[in-house]
Formats: sequence, structure tokens, C-alpha cells
Amino acid sequence: MAAKKKKQRFYVEENETIDDCLARMAKEGYMPVRRMEEPVLKEVKRNGKMDVEVARQRIVFEGKPVE
Repeated sequence: MAAKKKKQRFYVEENETIDDCLARMAKEGYMPVRRMEEPVLKEVKRNGKMDVEVARQRIVFEGKPVE
């Protein structure tokens, strides 16, 4: 069997639930050890200039291989 990476990040996609993501992690042989949220930014034009604002938060799980 090929050696797995020590840690891997799994992103909760827009069309899936947190449980779906955790099931995908388990199927690939990883267990969650950390949950993080990252901002997804977008550019918006206001008063003739471009501003950056947060569009939404993206959930990320860090997983380690199940031994």
C-alpha cells in the first residue's frame, strides 16, 4: 500500500454538507483533527473604485491518516 501524506486538507464543497465531507475523508482513510474557516473574497465596485469584501466562509478540515 502506498504511503499517505501526513496531513491533508479537505474542503466542504458548495454542494455538500459537513457530514458528506467527513464521510469522504473517512472513505479516503483520514480522520479530522482540525476544523478551520477561510474567507472567500470578491471584488465589488463602489463609488467608482474596487473594494474587496467577504463573500462567504469556506469550511476546511485538516485530516491525518487513520492508523
